[in-house]
Amino acid sequence: MRDILNYLFEHKKLSRMDAYEVLTNISKDKYTESEVAAFLSVYIMRSITVDELAGFRDALLDLCLRINLPGYELIDMCGTGGDGKDTFNISTLASFVVAGTGAKVAKHGNYGVSSGCGSSNVIEYFGYKFTNDESLLKKDIEEAGICFLHAPLFHPAMKAVGPIRKKLRVKTFFNMLGPMVNPCFPQNQVVGVFSLELARIYNYIYQQTNKKYVILHSTDGYDEISLTGNVKLISNSSEQILSPEEFGFTKIEQKEIKGGSSIPESAKIFTDILEGKGTTAQNNVVLANAAIGIKCLNQNKSIADCIGEAKDSLFGKKALNTFKKLINT
Repeated sequence: MRDILNYLFEHKKLSRMDAYEVLTNISKDKYTESEVAAFLSVYIMRSITVDELAGFRDALLDLCLRINLPGYELIDMCGTGGDGKDTFNISTLASFVVAGTGAKVAKHGNYGVSSGCGSSNVIEYFGYKFTNDESLLKKDIEEAGICFLHAPLFHPAMKAVGPIRKKLRVKTFFNMLGPMVNPCFPQNQVVGVFSLELARIYNYIYQQTNKKYVILHSTDGYDEISLTGNVKLISNSSEQILSPEEFGFTKIEQKEIKGGSSIPESAKIFTDILEGKGTTAQNNVVLANAAIGIKCLNQNKSIADCIGEAKDSLFGKKALNTFKKLINT
C-alpha cells in the first residue's frame, strides 16, 4: 500500500485494473486501518476518475454475495448520500411508494455515514432483521413486493471499511459505489448523485450496461429530487432539467425536508408520511422521487401519470401496507 499511496500523492491516477486490485485487497484485510484511511482520504481531496470508479465497482461485484431472484423485473432506488443536506429518508420512502404500485423493488442500503440516519438505520429501527438468505429475500419480494439488502452482508470490502468510514464521518468513494453494486443486479435503477460531475461518470459507466436507468441530481446539490430547485435527469435516451412546477408542485424551502436529529425522530417522520400525517412538502418530495421510479419502469408514461400512481400508492395507504408486510415477514 505504501507504493500505491506515494503514487497517488504524486497526483497520479490508478488504472482500472489497479483500482480493482486495491479494493480486492481491502476486502481481504491486507492493509492496516491507517493505510485504508489514507487511501480513502485521497478521494476526499480529489475527484475520482471513470477508470478508478469502474475498477472499484468491478471488484465489489466480483466479490459480492450474489442474490438470484429470477422472474422479477426489479428496480432499485437509492442515492449516493454525501450531499450534506441531511434530509429525511426520501429514497427509502419512495421505494415503498413504488412497491405499493405493484412494482418489485430490491432496495440496496447501508447505515448513515455522512448523515445521521441511513436507510439501514431506519429499517432496522422498526425491527427488520437484515439477511443475505436468498430464500428469505425472495419471500419478502413475493409477500411485500420489496426486499431490503443491507450492503455489508453482501460486500466484504464494505464490511471491512465500515468502522473506518464511521470514524471519518465524511463522504468517500464508497458513497459513489453503493448504488452501483446491488447484489440482485436489478434491471432498472434510479440513482441520485451529489454532484453533476458524478452524474456524468455514472452515465458513462451505465451506458456500458443493459440497465434502464435514471440518474438525478438537483442543481442546488441534493442527491435526490428536492423540489427546492430544478433537477437534472439523465436516462438511457435523454437528458433534461425539470422544475418543481413540471412535477405539478411548487418550490419548497430546504428546511421543509430536513431529517430528524436522531434515529427515533427520523423514524417518526418516516411513519408519519406513510400514515398520511406528512406535511405537503414532505409528501410532494416523496411523490416526485417515486414518480421517477415508476417512469423508469414505464418510460412511455407521462410524469403526470406517474405522479398520479404515486399518489394512489401513498394516500391510498398501499405504501404503508407494503411497509408493514416487509417488517412483519
